Amino acid sequence: MDNSHLGSNFDDFLQGEDLLLETQLLAIKRVIAIQIKQLMEEQNLTKSEMSRRMNTSRAALARLLDPTNESVTLQTLDRAARAIGRRLQIDLV
Repeated sequence: MDNSHLGSNFDDFLQGEDLLLETQLLAIKRVIAIQIKQLMEEQNLTKSEMSRRMNTSRAALARLLDPTNESVTLQTLDRAARAIGRRLQIDLV
């Protein structure tokens, strides 16, 4: 039995399996998708209206709102933020 991760934290395990960055990026995408959905609901925005405000297709909006879909551009995030009266802010930490 391989006990190389015994006593380590989950981040150490993911790092050892070369999965940490991928996992962190997916978590960030999920949080953003959830935030956008919540703000749309608060503002009673339909997907049709949101995609119109973003000047994009409903399919593109569906990809943005899909927490498991990792392919999203900064431009799409910015358009979504502006469509719900917010601004996109990205920090390097």
